[in-house]
Amino acid sequence: MKNRFEKEKLLEYLEGFITENRKNGFLKVLKNRTKHLTIAMEDVYQLHNTSAVMRSCEVFGVQELHVIEQRFGKRIDKEIALGAEKWVDINRFSTIQNCIDDLKNKGYQIIATTPHNDSCLLDAFDITQKSAIFFGTEKLGLSEEVMQQADGFLKIPMVGFTESLNISVSAAIVIQDLTNRIRKSSIEWQLTEEELLDKRLDWTRKSIKDIAYIESRYYESNP
Repeated sequence: MKNRFEKEKLLEYLEGFITENRKNGFLKVLKNRTKHLTIAMEDVYQLHNTSAVMRSCEVFGVQELHVIEQRFGKRIDKEIALGAEKWVDINRFSTIQNCIDDLKNKGYQIIATTPHNDSCLLDAFDITQKSAIFFGTEKLGLSEEVMQQADGFLKIPMVGFTESLNISVSAAIVIQDLTNRIRKSSIEWQLTEEELLDKRLDWTRKSIKDIAYIESRYYESNP
């Protein structure tokens, strides 16, 4: 594991291979990235829904998306091949429990999205705590395993006859609302300095053709 000084030196070298506009673009976007809020998707079957939630995370600044593939296997491979993971970190889990344990170990409370009457309305949701918002399958919603371990429940206010929304629409509404409120708050929602450095390195690497060769040359000169 490189220390901070080594990472900064490598970044300085690699940034010589990208334009100033791209470098400044990374800095601008990263100022609005957050891990205070994260999203988890449970066994979503329709690939276009997975892709849409990935895009919502990216557009509204949520840096990490957690995908549980317990029943349907690694079906998001096709979406990842399209480059949806380039700017958002996709954390994949083979079981629900592994995902929940990982998130709780990182200090997140588990929030299940459900239309149950005792759920907290979106506009009243407490944004001060680190929260992982779980979304379930298109037809069945979240599993009992998630519901039993949830620290809280969340629902979108609806005033029409329809009682549910497509998962990608629901996720977009929740992500946009919560990230907008987080940015207007006084809580520490931004990435840490170490996380910023790591993402700058990651994104710079992904922007350079023949990165393996270029890095090998750097390490030859800086053993």
